[in-house]
Amino acid sequence: MSEPAPTEATRADVWLWRARFFKTRTLAADFIEEGRIRLTRAGHENRVDKPARSLKVGDALVFALGGKLIAVKIESLGERRGPPKEARTLYSTLPAS
Repeated sequence: MSEPAPTEATRADVWLWRARFFKTRTLAADFIEEGRIRLTRAGHENRVDKPARSLKVGDALVFALGGKLIAVKIESLGERRGPPKEARTLYSTLPAS
């Protein structure tokens, strides 16, 4: 089995923007800096505290946005900010805990 390459990660603000949770990377970065996103990776839960924090496929994110609790699992990192249909392929929803 080979380990995933280090390039198989993306910045948190970029992924949130590509997945269309925020209209701009700046809005995503500001949201992250407020400490409002929880990241679960390999059973360990942490706050995403910096926009440059790496996200990988398989990570789970939980955050409140627009009065809704959003819980998603990252399925793909994406190459660009595409249309909404493409953005929905970047994640799957999880039951909010």
